[in-house]
Amino acid sequence: MTRRETVDVGGVQISYLTAGDGGPLVLLLHGTYWSRVWQPVLDGIAAAGLRPVAVDFPGFGRSGGELTVEEASVPRLSAWLLRFLEAIGHKGPVVVAGHDIGGGVAQHLMLAGAVEVPRVAVVNGVMYDSWPVPGVARFRDPTVAAATTRDDILAARRVSVVKALGRPASEAEIAEYLEPWTDPRVARSWLALAGAADHRYTMEMLPALLQSRKPKLLVWGVDDPFQTVNFAERYAREIPETKLVRISSAGHIPMENDPKGVAGALAEFFAKQ
Repeated sequence: MTRRETVDVGGVQISYLTAGDGGPLVLLLHGTYWSRVWQPVLDGIAAAGLRPVAVDFPGFGRSGGELTVEEASVPRLSAWLLRFLEAIGHKGPVVVAGHDIGGGVAQHLMLAGAVEVPRVAVVNGVMYDSWPVPGVARFRDPTVAAATTRDDILAARRVSVVKALGRPASEAEIAEYLEPWTDPRVARSWLALAGAADHRYTMEMLPALLQSRKPKLLVWGVDDPFQTVNFAERYAREIPETKLVRISSAGHIPMENDPKGVAGALAEFFAKQ
């Protein structure tokens, strides 16, 4: 059922993956990867009567455009989503799940109040001061970023993808994940996201999160070497109305290790909206 569609957002062709024939919208956000991370779970979410939409941010994946450091921060990406939702004709509340830095964007969208987000899920996402990890943080140095070529990014992304998958992967599968970054424009957008990566955005959310009574779900690959499970366990202890679902024998992209388990947890959570 999974298919790729595009929509014009401010003159830029934005790509997204979706599945199913309708139902309540579930907005799925990527971080330092792209919409490909959600592909294994889209059909499972759609089978629950929901409409999953995994968007590629501008300059990422199959989307057009190019991000600057100013446009790639968590607050700016959160604000951009309002334009995307309008472009696809969505009105009213929306539930959101975010992976990696997309988890920070999902939380920000919930707290900002520009659109009603009654439920939010974070899948191996950023929180507290868990980010940026060293492999991303080094590109925050403008001198390092300026000296970084497309091939440098491809090499770094290869190491990250192989580690994040948390299982053996064929060369064809790795190449599929890496393919968007062969475009220098997309590589530059990734550098912009890395340059904007700053844990002050998630730390600044803490006072509002501690007061939030909206249901929150954490779905975590417990073997994640990047966003380690202890952050999720702390969040579940401290932030009200939070449930943690651990995905065993799974890494940073648990959708690839246990698609049925991740899709089931998300579908059950979002079906209650």
